[in-house]
This record gives sequence, C-alpha cells and structure tokens, in this order.
Amino acid sequence: MARILVADDEEGLRSFLAEVLTDEGHDVAAAADGLQAAALLDVGDYHLLLTDLKMPGLDGMSLVRKARAEQPEMEVVVMTAHGTVAGAVEAMKLGAFDYLQKPLSSPAELRLLVERALERRRLLKTAARVEIAQGEADDALSFGDPAMEPVVDALRKVARTDATVLLVGESGVGKEVAARALHQWSRRADGPFVAINAAALTDTLLESELFGHEKGAFTGATARRQGRLELAEGGTFFLDEVGEMKVELQAKLLRVIQERRFERVGGSRTLTADVRWVAATNRDLQAEIAAGRFREDLYHRLAVFPVRMPPLRERPRDVLPLAERLLAEVAREVGRPGLRLDAEAKAALAGHGWPGNVRELRNALERAAILADESVISGEHLILGMPVGATANAHPAGAPLVTMADHEREAIRQALAACSGNRRAAAERLDIGERTLYDKLKVYGLS
Repeated sequence: MARILVADDEEGLRSFLAEVLTDEGHDVAAAADGLQAAALLDVGDYHLLLTDLKMPGLDGMSLVRKARAEQPEMEVVVMTAHGTVAGAVEAMKLGAFDYLQKPLSSPAELRLLVERALERRRLLKTAARVEIAQGEADDALSFGDPAMEPVVDALRKVARTDATVLLVGESGVGKEVAARALHQWSRRADGPFVAINAAALTDTLLESELFGHEKGAFTGATARRQGRLELAEGGTFFLDEVGEMKVELQAKLLRVIQERRFERVGGSRTLTADVRWVAATNRDLQAEIAAGRFREDLYHRLAVFPVRMPPLRERPRDVLPLAERLLAEVAREVGRPGLRLDAEAKAALAGHGWPGNVRELRNALERAAILADESVISGEHLILGMPVGATANAHPAGAPLVTMADHEREAIRQALAACSGNRRAAAERLDIGERTLYDKLKVYGLS
C-alpha cells in the first residue's frame, strides 16, 4: 500500500481518481486545489503525487517544484488536457515521472502508470541503500537449524555464478528472502533486484509488466513503458510463482532466457536482457508438465540449479530466533517498540506446526502485537491453529469455549480502537483488505 496525494480542482475527476486508487489498497488524500495540496505536503509524507497542471491558487507546476524540493523520494505524475502536453514535458524536466492526458481512457491506464511510478520509487530506494552486509543475509535465512545449512551453502556457491536458480517449496517458506540473499552474495549486488509475482497479474498485464509495451499496443497503452526486465538490467530478476504462468507466455519467457533478447509488447525493436534469473514456485512442476500445464523445455532452463526451501516445521530450531527477529520488525511497524515474548508465548510458538510457514508466523506475531496491552506478549495474545498433538478434548471441561471468531472479533475491536476508528488504518494493521474489514464489521455487529 502506498500513500498517494491527488490534487485536482474538478470534483468528479478527483473523486474518481481517489476511488480507483483506494480500491487498489492505497491510502489516498485528496486536495481541491494547489494550495490545499501544498498544505497536505507540509504535514505528511507521500509516496506519489498525482496532480493537475492547471489549478486555482497554486498551479501544478509550482506544486511539482515544491514536491521535488521537499520530498525528493516521492514520485510525481501530472495530468494535462489535450493540447497542453508541452506543460507536462516541462514538469518531467523538473523531475515528474510521467503524465496522464485528460480525459483518462480507462481506470486500467491510471492503475498501470501509478504502479510503474511506485515501482520506480522502490527501485531507486533500493539502489540508494547501503549494501546489506553478508552476515545480515545469513540471519534473514537461518538461525542455526541444521536443515538450513545445506540450503545456505548451496546458495552461497551458486551466487558466484550467473546460473539460473529455481527455488521450490511451500507457500510462505521465504523463497523471496532466499532470492534476495542470492543477489546480495553475487557479483550483481550493486545492480537492481527486481521481482514480479506471476500469480498476481492477468496474462495481458503480466506480459506488459515483464517486457514493457509500445504506445497503442493495447487499450490504455497511451505511452511507451519500460518492462521490469529493462529495469533489472545488470541485476537479478526474480520471477515468483512461475508455475502459474499460462503456456503461451511460457514460450515467450523461454525465448528470453535462451537468447537474452525480447521485444516490448507491440514493438519490433529487439532489446537485451542482461539479468540473473531466479524463479520460484510452490507447485510440483514435474506434475504440471505431465498435465500439460508447464513446458518441459522451460523447466529445464529454469532448473539449472534447483534449491528446495524446507518448511518451518522441518527447521524447529529456527522458530524462536526467527520469531524474535520478526517481532522486532512488527513492533516497529505498529508503533510498539520493546515488545517481547514471555515464556508461555515462546512455548506456544515452539509447539505449533506452522502449516503457513514464515508468513503464518509473522501474521500471528502481528495480531499478538495488536492484542497485547502491555509490552509483553503472552500465550493468550497468540491466535494459532490447533497445536501439534492437541485434540478437541484438550479443552477443560465446563470452561467457556473461545472460538477463532471470538479472537478475530476482539482483534478487530482493538485495531479499531488503536486507530481511533479509522477503518483503513485498522485494515492495514490487521493485514486484510478494507472491504474484507467492512464485511467482518457487519458479521460481528461492530461499528
């Protein structure tokens, strides 16, 4: 989720933009003119400014100058009417990322440009950071469990080369963490690390995101766009959930990996792809090949160096040290520094089977951080599934049964209280969508 400021004096367009971006999960603030937008910039930090060029009080060009001077990490997209593109070009010289031409052709055009602007911001921030120390990459992967030793050793050895790596394992085991460690240990560490999730996009959008597109390539393609492969030049390209790709797109991906060349969608100019390929999947690709859903030749191109990531239940010594690390991250994010686990909580974590792996562990800690009133998280704050070895008869006779729904209702109530009733902020704390929160409020009768 990104914090986006929308500035436009046309109420209808302003509301439309805010609605589309809010539906995408972004936190949107709207300003009716340049002066109001400038005031919001003075009191808040934003990831993206989307502004009209012609507004009363303070025009968009002045707003662009203010934004670039005071929040240089923020991306800027300007909107301009037909016939005034020269103003948009001038804004881009001042540092604006791109422009939208009014009237907008479709919400898809807006979503695509906003995503590209936010991706550029993420890449620039990554490039500006000091390189993560090798020891820190170790810590992110393992905390001493023997099951992870051969994994770390294999990743270290293959990192010296440009061999394509296929990471396999259950959902939530930390395949992207492993890919980032591989990048940090490689000779490409100074280059970008670019990731894309094949399961998160439609076929058309995935192809455009991978390879970019030319103006007019499809409805909503109003300008040339670089693909993520171009953005990853000289670095590492991480293709997550590769098993979800349709066979037709797999053929195009195979050609890029083989020849290291590609064309943008709708284009004829051949571009090069100097990237290190890392792919990941939670599917059995051999079974997918047998079922005709995955190309065997692509599998062999990706599985030059396959690495299996063991699930958390196979690395029990990592659970508590990993929980401590994740809790520190969660505590910072929810504004509760100093949170710690008591003995009861540690025992509960150690005894759980973690079918959802590291992702489930992090979610459990985030819920506990919300529920805990003090600086200590105890067992009562942890909402876990049935512990390993437990049965339904383990509940004390005569005691009131506390259901998962009870825990969920209380977590929602406390999140709303902590956010002063702001539903959007509460949904973010709970790591659920705003619409999902609305539905649950109705189910539980909360306001």
